[in-house]
Formats: sequence, structure tokens, C-alpha cells
Amino acid sequence: MSFTIVQILLLTAYSMYNIYDELQMNSSLSQPVWAGMISGLIMGDMKTGLIIGAALQLTVLGVGTFGGASKIDANSGTVLATAFSIGTGMKAATAIAAIGVPVAALLTSFDILARFANTYFQHKVDKDIDNFNYKGIERHTIMGAIPWCLSRGIPIFLALALGQGVVKTMVTYLNGDLQWLNTGLQTAGATLPAVGFAILLHYLPVKKNIAYLILGFTITALLSTVFSNIQALGAGLSVANKSFTTVFNALPMLAIALIGGAFAILEYKKSMAKINTAQGPKPTDDDEDEDDEIEDANGEVDGDEEE
Repeated sequence: MSFTIVQILLLTAYSMYNIYDELQMNSSLSQPVWAGMISGLIMGDMKTGLIIGAALQLTVLGVGTFGGASKIDANSGTVLATAFSIGTGMKAATAIAAIGVPVAALLTSFDILARFANTYFQHKVDKDIDNFNYKGIERHTIMGAIPWCLSRGIPIFLALALGQGVVKTMVTYLNGDLQWLNTGLQTAGATLPAVGFAILLHYLPVKKNIAYLILGFTITALLSTVFSNIQALGAGLSVANKSFTTVFNALPMLAIALIGGAFAILEYKKSMAKINTAQGPKPTDDDEDEDDEIEDANGEVDGDEEE
């Protein structure tokens, strides 16, 4: 499957929108899972896009930056990994490890380049402020988005327009003489979400809430086993009896999320109770009235003594 010019232009435009949304609009569409879904929709295979987007979303789950620091561009990595996975028939896990992560890391350099290029418009804004040129301030502020958008649009466009042949050749070798490397890349791609969770847990108060971590893991493992066995039993019954058409669904992740939410609510209430206890009881209106009466009485006595 070859990329059409419309697909290339749409993916390029979306990659440019991604960085603009991340810097200005903050609509949450600049997340890898959204990038995977939209890229998959453009390429005609939303399922593959969601798989790649969700995997890279989990990979960068605990990655954050402070101030003006650059971070890996998981959105652009998702766009290219999804496009080449669907366009060349590469497996999703292989595309994540072979394309998604390297591209995300490589575009960090383009992010830094965009920051340097953006200083030109920043200096223009400084001059406009000195000259009270309000129209110029607005114009150069908006123009500052140009280097940011081009830092994503140009590499994405070039990769899609010129890189499909290279990726197809790579897929041929990975499915042939380099099958061992393909297996390794698939394994690495499948374990990347675990890396994201590990990074996230590094910043969370795990030691303080280790009981909830163990309980959540145990509940998930037990329910997954139960639901898997029920599914296997249902499949066996459907083979043995053709009239048995009941379908047993897999473990719903929403149920696990709700259990986690319930524990979070309990922990929150427990923490708030400790805070209220430490602050002590708040004075009531009756207590305040009694204090006023005591002060008035003391004032009268003191006044009588002075007379």
C-alpha cells in the first residue's frame, strides 16, 4: 500500500497541529493515543493506530519536563509508526520499537532547533513592546508558531514522501534473514508500556501506598484469570454444542479502573480526616458568643476597678 498525496498532506498537517495544540490550545488532542487514532483513521486502519498510540502513550506516561526542557516527541513517533505499519504491513509492536521510539527521540533535536528559531520572533516582540506597536506584538507572537510547526511538519513530510521504500526494504529483511531481530523488536515494543509505568511509579508515593499497589495487582491478576477461564469454557461449549451462542467477554478494564477509583476515594477521605483532626475542632457560634460575654464581663470589672 503506497501513501497517497492526500494522506501525506493530512498526516503532515496533523503533526504540525500537534505541537501547536500542545503549546497553545491544550485540547488533549496532542496525545499519542489521539495521534494513533487520527493517523489510523487517515490510513484506513484505526485499530492499528490505537494499538500503537496507546502503547506509546503508556511509554511516556511518567515522562515530564520542567520549564523549557525538551522531551521526546511521542506524537510524531506515533504518526510515523502508524503510517508505516499500515502502509508496509509491519507489525505494530515492531513499528513501535523500530520507528516510533527512534523518531520520538530524534525529533528532540528538531524541538531544540525550533526553540532557537523562535527567538527571532521573540526579539521582534521585544522591539514592538518598546515601540508600543500592539499590532506588531500580535503578529510576531502568532508568527512564533511557524518554526514550531515546521519542526514537525518538515521531517514528517520528508519521511512519508521519501521513506516508504526504505521501510519496505527493512520490513522485507526483518521478515526474512533478520527474523531474529524482528522478534527482538517485537518483544521490546511490547515491554515499552511497562517502562512507562515504571517511570510513573518512580514519582508516585509507592512506599506509602504499597498495600493498594499489591491489592490492585492481585485483584487484576485474579479477575483476569477467572475471565480468561470463563472465555475458554464458553469457547469449548460452543464447539461441543452448536446451539450454545452465548459470548463471554474479556475482563473489562473499566471495572478495574472503578475499583481503583474507589480505593482512591477512600484514601482521600482518610487523608482529609487526618488533616481535620490535626487542625482541631472549629469553634462554633455558641463558643464565640460565650467568649464575647466573658470579654465583656472582664471589661466591666476592669472598668469598675479603675473608677
